[in-house]
Amino acid sequence: MTTIPLERFIDLSDVRDPGYETDITATPEELKRLTEWAGVDEVTRLEGHVKVHAQSRTTYQLETDFEADVVQACVVTLEPVHSHIARNFTRTLHITPSLQRYPDKGGLVPSASVEEDAPDEIESLRYDLAAPLREEFALAIDPYPRAPGVEFETPDDGDKTDSPFAALEQLKGVN
Repeated sequence: MTTIPLERFIDLSDVRDPGYETDITATPEELKRLTEWAGVDEVTRLEGHVKVHAQSRTTYQLETDFEADVVQACVVTLEPVHSHIARNFTRTLHITPSLQRYPDKGGLVPSASVEEDAPDEIESLRYDLAAPLREEFALAIDPYPRAPGVEFETPDDGDKTDSPFAALEQLKGVN
């Protein structure tokens, strides 16, 4: 069973005007779990500030700013590469039941939207504020980190082998 590396739950029904704000700072244990979860050498810091505003009884606006420090292995030299991530994002949360019935057919259909700019469909007022933070953090990690000034160069083998089609060309004249 995989443990979630970072969680911060809130009851959205408690969000009143002017909204709810909180800071999320990963503990040393959470940083270790984030390191393993993200597949990097080390996450040394993850801090975020989250604002939640109720737009209606079923719709909430989530605004998050976060910063993180990550250590990864250079894809060329394998030396440690330290990187700083700073991002902000906004999400709209819409509460809907997970399944709706067609009244005339009695069948079940998912209610989640597939549009990219659609609100995040959630099923409960109990919401993990760290879930979108984890997602945006993972998306911000450089998949191919390189140490400063390092360029990847293809190796020069010196042995220039002919293409497989050159051998076929030689067989053409054998008939």
